[in-house]
Amino acid sequence: MKKVANILARKGGSVVAIDGSTTVLDALKLMSDKNIGSVVITEDGQYAGLLTERDYARKVILQGKSSLETQVREIMSTHFPHMIPENSVETCMHVMSENNIRYLPIFKNDNLCGIVSISDIVTETILSHEETIEQLKSYIQS
Repeated sequence: MKKVANILARKGGSVVAIDGSTTVLDALKLMSDKNIGSVVITEDGQYAGLLTERDYARKVILQGKSSLETQVREIMSTHFPHMIPENSVETCMHVMSENNIRYLPIFKNDNLCGIVSISDIVTETILSHEETIEQLKSYIQS
């Protein structure tokens, strides 16, 4: 059974983070430049939450707020389940599905060590299935 640690080993544990006082527009520009759908929000250098494209759509656009004036701390999501590298990919898939979320912060010793997206989960699942298929082919041929 594959673990979150496998995903982090493949993609790395680096995260893009910004301070909670950053404007939404600046955060969106950064997300666009990095081609990412979420960014870590910090307060005093510590993890505070995530800003996602969904947060922007629902908490800025639909509420008529200004992207130039609104700070990310005002719209970030803060109640993501905290996962650890030892969690299985299947557990993450279940948690994401149950909570209707696309990103999970990963913590080791209460420190953020990475972000896993639904895309990461799907990719790892596909790789795992391909590995199983190759093992079965090898077994059949021997």
